[in-house]
Amino acid sequence: MKKDLGYTQEKMSLLLDISLRQYIRIDKEICLPRTDILEKLIKILKLSDKEIGQYVHQIIQKRVS
Repeated sequence: MKKDLGYTQEKMSLLLDISLRQYIRIDKEICLPRTDILEKLIKILKLSDKEIGQYVHQIIQKRVS
């Protein structure tokens, strides 16, 4: 999930209060974040409903293919 706000992966992991490794997995769309992390991402990145839906859809598609 990316929106170019100039944040590094390290900065995002700190803002989300998760490990860098966990954030990288979320950033590479390897796994869906927990609900509480997703809620933080939505606020930090100011995601629209459409963007959230696209993100979740992309991850699900990767898992089934």
